Amino acid sequence: MKPVLEFSNVSRSYKAGQPVLDRINWSMEPGEVLGLIGRNGAGKTTLIRLAMGMLYPEGGEVRLFGLSPTGDPIAVKKRVGYVAEDQVLPSGSTIAELIEFHRYLFPQWDAELERSLLDRFSLPKGSKIGKLSKGQAREVALLCAICHRPELLILDEPAGGLDPAARRDFLEASIQLLNREGTAILFSSHHMGDIERIGGRVVLLDDAAILLDRQVAELRENIFVAVVSSTATTIRNLSNLPGCLRARTMFDNFHAVIVGSETDVRTRIMAATGLGPNEFQCLPVPLEELFIELVGGGRS
Repeated sequence: MKPVLEFSNVSRSYKAGQPVLDRINWSMEPGEVLGLIGRNGAGKTTLIRLAMGMLYPEGGEVRLFGLSPTGDPIAVKKRVGYVAEDQVLPSGSTIAELIEFHRYLFPQWDAELERSLLDRFSLPKGSKIGKLSKGQAREVALLCAICHRPELLILDEPAGGLDPAARRDFLEASIQLLNREGTAILFSSHHMGDIERIGGRVVLLDDAAILLDRQVAELRENIFVAVVSSTATTIRNLSNLPGCLRARTMFDNFHAVIVGSETDVRTRIMAATGLGPNEFQCLPVPLEELFIELVGGGRS
């Protein structure tokens, strides 16, 4: 099965010698729901803009449905929906006029889905875009992005700044309406609860590279944080332990993020450090805490 989105050895920088993305390799399959996370400046928006053909890679190749987003922009954009946090809609147009324009762009426009979303979001078609609230403007952008039923929907922090109830309704509308019919969805978010609730797979960008690429279910069951007393020998042994994603000193303790089942991780720690089963903790972590463990604080 051909990936809907594929990055092959892709690099991009804005300053010489300071890559935002450095030889990135990853892909998305049809029907996947993928949450993209990372610190501010980690490259999430750059990756998405490369996928949309808004930026050119300095090295490597980006493909959507096997096509180049810069070489075949019209063919690609007919099959993609896109909503960004800073997306600007024409303030002087009415909702009805903007919908009519998108109907013209996309002959496969689904009028029934349009009516469903207008009712769900209680959007007044005669209202000017410039008079809408922030949440309403986002809902209009989402409607325009999904009513042609794209094969890939890309959401770049589209619900940032919305209250929790509005954010949940916004994201779940896109997931429920599209993914159940096979649309692949890539969305970036700073809200880890959204990723855990909606995403099937998580990609973490850090230091211009992909630090983590796992299924959400696997994160819940097969990644643990070992907490042990901080000694030079323990630090060295845990840092070199196979499956250790990151290790760092935290006050008087040492934290190591390790991939594996709890039994396996405990066995490896005891073998590497000589510690007994009651001399350290092995803790499962929610995604938000895992994010902090992997990218927070100083590097060890």
